[in-house]
Amino acid sequence: MTAVLEVSGLGVTFAGGVRAVRGVAFGVAPGEVFAVVGESGAGKSATALALAGLLPASARIQGSVRLRGRELLGLPERDLAAVRSKEIALVFQDPAFTPVHRIGAQIAEAVRAHRRVSRRAAAARAVGLLRLAGIQDAAAVARAYPHQLSGGQSRRAMIAVAMAADPYVIVADEPTAGLDPPVRARVLDTLRTVQRRTGAALILITHDLGLAVERADRIMVMRAGRTARIGPAATALTGPSMPRAAPALLRSVPRLGHTGGRANAPTVLAVHGLVKEYPARGVARRRMRAVDGVGFDVRAGEALGLVGESGCGKTTTLKEIAALRTGVVFGRDAASLSAAQRRELRRDLQLVFQGHALDPRMTAGAILAEPLRAHGRRRSEIAARVPDLLHLVGLDPAHAARRPDELSGGQRQRVGIARALALDPRLLLLDEPFSALDVSTQAGVVALLRGLKTRLGLAYVIAAHDLAVLRLLADRVAVMRRGRIVELGDAGAVYGTPAHPYTRTLLDAVPPSPPPRERPGRTVGDSWPGRAVEGPWPSRAVGDSWPGRAVEGPWPGRAVGDPPPDPRGGCPFRTRCPVFPALAAPSRRRCAEQDPALRHLAPDHAVACHFPSQGEPR
Repeated sequence: MTAVLEVSGLGVTFAGGVRAVRGVAFGVAPGEVFAVVGESGAGKSATALALAGLLPASARIQGSVRLRGRELLGLPERDLAAVRSKEIALVFQDPAFTPVHRIGAQIAEAVRAHRRVSRRAAAARAVGLLRLAGIQDAAAVARAYPHQLSGGQSRRAMIAVAMAADPYVIVADEPTAGLDPPVRARVLDTLRTVQRRTGAALILITHDLGLAVERADRIMVMRAGRTARIGPAATALTGPSMPRAAPALLRSVPRLGHTGGRANAPTVLAVHGLVKEYPARGVARRRMRAVDGVGFDVRAGEALGLVGESGCGKTTTLKEIAALRTGVVFGRDAASLSAAQRRELRRDLQLVFQGHALDPRMTAGAILAEPLRAHGRRRSEIAARVPDLLHLVGLDPAHAARRPDELSGGQRQRVGIARALALDPRLLLLDEPFSALDVSTQAGVVALLRGLKTRLGLAYVIAAHDLAVLRLLADRVAVMRRGRIVELGDAGAVYGTPAHPYTRTLLDAVPPSPPPRERPGRTVGDSWPGRAVEGPWPSRAVGDSWPGRAVEGPWPGRAVGDPPPDPRGGCPFRTRCPVFPALAAPSRRRCAEQDPALRHLAPDHAVACHFPSQGEPR
């Protein structure tokens, strides 16, 4: 099949002589899914930006990029902008919406850039594109602002923008980074729907090997800016011709079969009945309860994992703990602390933010020095501490002179972790610390955190959607849904014999790890393989995920456009519970009328379910 996009001898050199891409070559056919995988810093994103002409003016680009026979490199900016808007669509890792304008208005603006239509027609087209992108209440989402959308909705809205011109090529740069497995699956389903509708070629930039093997027709593995291997997805990650790149990545892929130990030490954090509410937008005197009665404790040297879909309350829980407004921290009641006491206590409790939130104006060295300076450390002490911190997280001391935009995503995340470690804390709160890392970098960070936990007696509370990676660190796991904990216990019990049906749906949504070496063959344009589903499944609305994956039911304020809460009460998961339809009538009535409380099945395993089932060992 004739390639719609042909790349040959592509080279990218940044200011300072850094060669990010070195002689990359490939072609992509219409309707093909072409995945580009590799470690952080391998040159994946630089390749994607070069295709669309979005590299900084200081970058030097060599080679050839031909779209439908037309050479793009060297085009004037005006011509290149026209190609970007009509023929090559980009879906970025971080949705690039303007925060002060509504989603529908921004999509309508993209529509009018490609078609001569009225504002009314463009607005109607925007709603249609959102609906096609798998968003159920598209009209409500169109009226929303970017901050009112969940992570999955934001990515699907970006896909709606990409569809505005029916492009020939869609370049998706880490489109599922930072999303939990069920939402990640829905975003990928949306991309596939869009691709099949437009017949476009899809270039999928990712560090997720399982995703690449499952979803792509062909895979290109990059290492140190070069093409290490390219071939069909079924065989691209195997074979003797790949001595360093793919096998190293495969060895780093986490498996659900790993677990850690349970610490037996004094309690460093105790949270009971934590509640956090926000005003519900657009409804007078109504409030949204983001966290609803959460409670747990953490011991010294122990890691507690918080898991659940986007919007379940994981991050809000961490923020409330970090604010020192609730709970007992290191034996002190946080609510009774003075401002000076809170400042002193924050030295021992640090937060690692999601998405490597670093000041773009500061160098890495200045970022690491900031907390040390704020707590009165001497200049000589700071100068000695910064290189040690960089070395601790696997970075070279020379990285201290670089700003965040000069670092890869993985390097920025490690700088964020180093900043949290600067004051030698006793408790770390980590919000999705692995979402931007490739599997081999993840393995290094996991090994670092495990070593620190053992050597320094550090305690962790880790909010994560990647269940396989989390199990490498967590001693205990709390599964959250709609602001509540529905299952809490030893990691081995929760992963091995999950008692709540929602926990089972989360685990079932995790792709096999490591990715399979072989899979049934398929041709370009075939649908992506689904997963088998056992047992009955309730009816689903348009835009819901595939059966067998976790789907959220009604919840006030969880995302724009959600329906109102069920006035009948009862178990909030029953509308999506695979067990509920098979229960006898009295049991179903109990689920419909009584909201289950968290109760113990064993000394260290509790579940909020009327009819828990530990099922077959996993």
